[in-house]
Amino acid sequence: MIRPVTVGVDGAPECVAAAAWAAHEAVLRGVPLRVVHADPWPDGVKVRHDAPEARRLWAENLLAAIVETARREHPSLEIETRHLSGQPAEALAEEAADAGLLVLGSRGLSGVRGFLLGSVGMATLHATERPVVLVRAPGRSAAPEQAAPSSSSHTVVVGVDIDQYFAPLMDFACQEAAVRGGRVLALHGWRIPPVVRDASALVAAEREMGPDMSRRLTQALEPWRRRFPSVELAERCCVGGPAPLLLDSARDADLVVVGRRVRRASLGTHIGPVTHAVMHHCAVPVAVIAHD
Repeated sequence: MIRPVTVGVDGAPECVAAAAWAAHEAVLRGVPLRVVHADPWPDGVKVRHDAPEARRLWAENLLAAIVETARREHPSLEIETRHLSGQPAEALAEEAADAGLLVLGSRGLSGVRGFLLGSVGMATLHATERPVVLVRAPGRSAAPEQAAPSSSSHTVVVGVDIDQYFAPLMDFACQEAAVRGGRVLALHGWRIPPVVRDASALVAAEREMGPDMSRRLTQALEPWRRRFPSVELAERCCVGGPAPLLLDSARDADLVVVGRRVRRASLGTHIGPVTHAVMHHCAVPVAVIAHD
């Protein structure tokens, strides 16, 4: 089964950037691109929606413009469009069911508002178990000091917790590196037990525990070295929070891969703190992989 790369668009700069990224990804994978617009879209896009006909015309013009740009950049790319009715998150999740990847623009909402109220992107993450890539428009990083890389490094950064199940993240990261002819950088951040408080004891604990943590990471990654011999698999294991490590390494990356557990929370979409931080503060595209 050929699974297209599907992108949701609404005309905002973030979604234009997402469409461009999705088109390039479809070319790398050798699959069609599916461009989807769903009504009604949330507030923020200023167009006249006085009548269904005006709404339909605006959507058709948007889709046509996205397709024109994509075909100009990738003349041989097969592209289809769909204009759907219904709530965008539900419609996009349904479209993602047979897609290899769903791509969305990211506005980078942060703090409580971003987590509880969410956006189309957050709601869609909650509604689908397919891989979702969030793309920010150039120059719209949530962290002003973090600029997007000026040139492609073909590096896919992935966060690995060796004490948790991370196979889907590594599978996705290695596959993405393979189609790019690039490498994977697997990061594992670990913490010294809180009972160690003295500065000299912290240094000693890091010196004592560090080699074992690095060895465990190397062993955990061995299956992917065997499965993807053409992909360079680098690793970094050090003391520190996973989110800062990922954000720091993302400066020179093409893509950052993080995970989320498939479960429902009582309030809003449940996204772990590491994934939440990376989604809202990373300048480069972020792939969110659902897993058990």
